[in-house]
Amino acid sequence: MVKLTKIYTRGGDKGKTSLSDGSRVAKHSPRLESYGTSDEANAIIGLARLHTEGEMDAMLGRIQNDLFDLGADLATPYGKYDEEGTALRVTKEQVERLEAEIDAMNANLTPLNSFILPGGTAAAAHLHQARTVTRRAERLLTRAMEEEEGLNPVTLQYLNRLSDHLFVLGRVANNNGADDVLWVPGATR
Repeated sequence: MVKLTKIYTRGGDKGKTSLSDGSRVAKHSPRLESYGTSDEANAIIGLARLHTEGEMDAMLGRIQNDLFDLGADLATPYGKYDEEGTALRVTKEQVERLEAEIDAMNANLTPLNSFILPGGTAAAAHLHQARTVTRRAERLLTRAMEEEEGLNPVTLQYLNRLSDHLFVLGRVANNNGADDVLWVPGATR
């Protein structure tokens, strides 16, 4: 369990921060940008949860916890912690859980015949915002994976699946898609 007794350390005052192994990296490195952006998505999911209940809220709670796992995974370089078996890594099972939830939710939705404009209910609007931020985290992670060795490829799968999950969940929050705001091509010309 993490124990935080002091919130500020002054360690980042010169633009660097520590990974879990103590190595220092620039705060603008793609690795940090990615897990910082996943943290941003997590905060938006917290806003969405103000407008959800029941199983939808439970799913979002699990996702918020997963996103902390993802941040811990990305903050932990491969090496000693993996050899010791103490590294917290995102797993295929977490990705598969998202897939199963997507399939179950999508089975109750009418097929789309247009793109959806982000909006509808407050929950749906926040979920669409979290989806777009998750896509940004995914793009940043692909850059990190090109520049650095040893990042867990399952983290990329998780973010990719999560953005799909948030899209489908946004449709569920819009009365199972009945209240989706559809794009009408050229409608404002």
